[in-house]
Amino acid sequence: MDTTEVAGVAVHAAQNTNELLEFLIRFLINLSVIFIIVRLIYYTRHRNKDYVFTFILFNVINFLICFFLSSAKLKMGFAFGLFAIFSILRYRTVTVPVREMGYFFISVTIGILNALISPDNYMLQLVIANVVILSLTYILDHRISLQHENFKEIVYERIDLIHPDKRTEMLADLQQRTGLPVHRVELLKIDFLKDVAHIHGFYYSDTNDAPSALHAKGDDD
Repeated sequence: MDTTEVAGVAVHAAQNTNELLEFLIRFLINLSVIFIIVRLIYYTRHRNKDYVFTFILFNVINFLICFFLSSAKLKMGFAFGLFAIFSILRYRTVTVPVREMGYFFISVTIGILNALISPDNYMLQLVIANVVILSLTYILDHRISLQHENFKEIVYERIDLIHPDKRTEMLADLQQRTGLPVHRVELLKIDFLKDVAHIHGFYYSDTNDAPSALHAKGDDD
């Protein structure tokens, strides 16, 4: 083996070492970020372990697929293709809540970004992209607190209070009897034979107590 061949082997070995090092760095950053988001941001607030496995697994699978196929020069189109595939996924066994779908796409996005960010100065880009996603996720889920408007279906026997002119008195009566801060009502049906009215009483709460229309639709599928 002459000097040229030895030099070629050395260069090839150095390239392989650099590629392996880059893969390990990207993978460790990706795994650390998805762990922080899923375990420290999502789970500590919502205490739902059912999706923890799914979020992390989808993230790692996406990262590995994107990283090892990135040499095919399909980076941008490949990434959008993955988003198109995952955007039409539906779980037929359970209805996935909107919040969990948001975290699902975050896990997919992080895997794609960490795998496909340009090798040129990739460390700086990785840090900036992951810090931005981490910060936004934490702020939106933990610091910006919006209350849910829930409702209870009530069979209301004080039919004399359903008149619009007595709405304030009706709300006060509902608040006293239910213990809920009912702020508005929706009249569903009046049964004059039984002297009752079927109503929805709406109130604000930090938790989503009432099933949404999305859940109801998913249960019927």
